[in-house]
Amino acid sequence: MSLLDVDHIDAYYGESHILRDLSMTVEEGEICTLLGRNGAGKTTTLRSIAGADPPTVRSGSVQFKDQDITGMEADDVAMQGISLVPEERRVFPNLTVAENLKIAEVSRNASNTWRRPRTSTGQSMSTEQVYEDFPRLSERKTQKAGTLSGGEQQMLAIARALKQSTDLLLLDEPYEGLAPKIVEDVEAAIERINDQGVTILLVEQNAAAAIKIADRAYVVDQGAVVFDGTADELRDDDETRERYLGV
Repeated sequence: MSLLDVDHIDAYYGESHILRDLSMTVEEGEICTLLGRNGAGKTTTLRSIAGADPPTVRSGSVQFKDQDITGMEADDVAMQGISLVPEERRVFPNLTVAENLKIAEVSRNASNTWRRPRTSTGQSMSTEQVYEDFPRLSERKTQKAGTLSGGEQQMLAIARALKQSTDLLLLDEPYEGLAPKIVEDVEAAIERINDQGVTILLVEQNAAAAIKIADRAYVVDQGAVVFDGTADELRDDDETRERYLGV
């Protein structure tokens, strides 16, 4: 069985039917990308996996490491080893880089103390590792997060997620609003994280950039999967890219 198996889920916001019989898998150690136009259901898929409310999954299942996590609360999903970096980064703007990272560490330790033990096999990243993998953050450790560039804030959001014990990292639009050169820096950081053993599910509007670093790709349209294959196959499939991605 795959690391993550999403099996025929239907997800709703209230009575609005967003995901329709959606199935996908993510294999351990890979970078898998989920692509589609705005409103196609990409973010809803990540939120359904992560246990965010909304949406509500009314049918189907989400299996992670052979365990059914369907309907599990977000905190409990995180304890299994899934970390979500949402859109818009959501760092603490009035705290320094170092303080943002410290909060993630305190949160992890509190969860281990007061909630049931983590089942994640992933290793939480030490602050020293963070600064090694994200040297820009090391240079700005005493700077308030709200004064960082968009790319630096994105790196901080990713690093903060990795302070948890993470087996699967969910990234929602990490390139949004970034200049091409900064996108390359974030791409390199994602590849370094993957090389260290963290599996990645990447949702991205910038299809060309996502395909460049992904092993496999899914394309969704109106809440349903319309393409499932390798990144190379999608790169060569002009009809699918033009029809569903506009590239």
